Amino acid sequence: MLNANTETFLACDAPYEQANVVLFGAPYDSTTSFRPGTRFGPHAIRSESFGLESYSPYQDRDLTDYAILDSGDLELRFGGPESALAEIEACADGILQDGKVPFLLGGEHLVTLGAVRACAKRHPDLHIIHFDAHTDLREDYLGEPLSHACVIRRCWDLLGDERIYQFGIRSGDREEWRWGKDHVRTQRFNTEGLAQIVEKLRDKPVYFTLDLDVLDPSVFPGTGTPEPGGISFEALRIAATLVCSKLHIVGCDVNELSPHYDPSGASTAVACKIVREMLLALQD
Repeated sequence: MLNANTETFLACDAPYEQANVVLFGAPYDSTTSFRPGTRFGPHAIRSESFGLESYSPYQDRDLTDYAILDSGDLELRFGGPESALAEIEACADGILQDGKVPFLLGGEHLVTLGAVRACAKRHPDLHIIHFDAHTDLREDYLGEPLSHACVIRRCWDLLGDERIYQFGIRSGDREEWRWGKDHVRTQRFNTEGLAQIVEKLRDKPVYFTLDLDVLDPSVFPGTGTPEPGGISFEALRIAATLVCSKLHIVGCDVNELSPHYDPSGASTAVACKIVREMLLALQD
C-alpha cells in the first residue's frame, strides 16, 4: 500500500501534541544583498539530513528518543518582506503559545526577525545570542530597513541595549562597528568569552540565531556572502551545543545556506549536522 509522501528532518516526525521542539522552514531570500539562493536551504537541509545518523556520538543521544516535529516549510510571498515576516511571526507565536520551542530553518537571515518578534512579545526580558560573520547592524541597506543586512539592528529596536551578544563577527561597514560599540556586545572573529556570557544569561529567556557564514568558507562555501577568516566546524559545534544545552532557549534558527553554491553537498551536510546537534542539546 502506498503512503502519503512526507519529508521531514531526520527522525523529526512526532505528533504535534507530543513535540517539545517544532521545526519550520522559511524559504525566503528577497532581500539578499549579494548572491541569492537561501530560499532553497530548508528543503536541502530536510532532504539531505537522511545522509546522517540520528545518533550523535558527541552527545550520546539519538533523535529517535525524543519528540520533535518538523512541520515543513511556510508558503511565503516573495517581494516585500513585511508579509513574510508576519507569517513567520504568526507561526512562531502559535508554537510558543502551545509551550513549545520554535526552531526556524532559513532562508536569509531576515527571517529571524519574525521569530524574534514572537518571542519578544511573550518574553519581555528576551536576550539574543547571535553567531555570524557579519554585524547585520545597518540602519538600512539601499534605503530598505528590512534587509538581511539590518536584521540584528531591527532586533535591537525591539530589545534595546545590553540584550544582544554577537560572536564570530568579522565584517561590517565602519558605521556598524561604531554604532555597535555602544549598543551590543560583539566578540570579533571567534567565540571566545561565550562561556562567561552563557553563565551570565542562565536565568534569562534567550533566542539563538545562527548564520552559517560564521564558518570559514573552506568549511562552508555554500552561502551567499562567504567571508574568509571564520571558525571551524568543531568550534561551532561546541559553541552551539553549549548555548542550546545550558540556556533557556525559547526560540532559535539556522540560516543562510545556499546549497547550489556548493555542488559537493558538503555545506548542506554541515548544516544538517549542526541542526542535529542543536536539536539534541535542546533536550536538556
